Amino acid sequence: MKRVLFIDRDGTLIKESPPTYQVDSWEKLEFYPEVFQYMSRIAAEFDYELVMVTNQDGLGTDSFPEGNFWPVQRHIIKSFASEGVSFHAVHIDRSFAKDNSPNRKPNTGMLKDYLSNPNYDIPNSYVVGDRITDVQLAKNLGCKAIYLNTDPTLGVAEIKNKMEELQPVIALETKEWSEIYSFLKLGLRKVIHDRNTSETQIYIELNIDGSGKAAISTGLGFFDHMLEQIARHGKIDLTIKTKGDLHIDEHHTIEDTGIALGEAFAKALADKRGMERYGFALPMDEAEA
Repeated sequence: MKRVLFIDRDGTLIKESPPTYQVDSWEKLEFYPEVFQYMSRIAAEFDYELVMVTNQDGLGTDSFPEGNFWPVQRHIIKSFASEGVSFHAVHIDRSFAKDNSPNRKPNTGMLKDYLSNPNYDIPNSYVVGDRITDVQLAKNLGCKAIYLNTDPTLGVAEIKNKMEELQPVIALETKEWSEIYSFLKLGLRKVIHDRNTSETQIYIELNIDGSGKAAISTGLGFFDHMLEQIARHGKIDLTIKTKGDLHIDEHHTIEDTGIALGEAFAKALADKRGMERYGFALPMDEAEA
């Protein structure tokens, strides 16, 4: 199944142009910092289908003539193509917000073919954009949002959900394309995991990209100490809270905590994209003895 990056244009690939928010001249065209560097890597390294989705208020009217738009748009497409970035499709809505068009973001009218096509993996796709309407679009599509949040007021008037209802949709909030690339390559690598059996109840918080902080409580002092070394020397943040049947024996607590920790790592690493195995061997003189 194909995964998609539904990518906004203004404010995401190129900079917004207040107060009109119309990039209708060459003087207003400025590409987002580092966008070519990281979009080219995304296109080369990942299997996402790249789709541009943009609202262009009143395109084709006297307030935004076609002749002012298309030369700039063609230059944008050509510039990305020269860096190895090709858009599978470009979807442009021309309406104003007051028109309530079903095609205008955050509505999904322009993207209905993706929703009805079983070859697309929408739940594992992303909307990338700088407006909260892009987050709302992700919710409406049933995918996640990468929110390039440079101005949290943009688009607020056009969303239907409350801001707090949209927070779970945001997989990453950033201002940098470098962080978008890293997220797509590795994910956030941060999980909360529970494992409950008849012998143990285990709660784990794991952040692989942490700093070595640990808060371990298993009821076994030496075991706590050994788990703390994983966090310290692995530079991960690790919280483990285990309640086990220590009045019977220690082995359930140790065994189930180890299983739960392994499960947490597996969840944090996801499909292991970008991971490499590393091994080290040091033959000793005594090896043949």
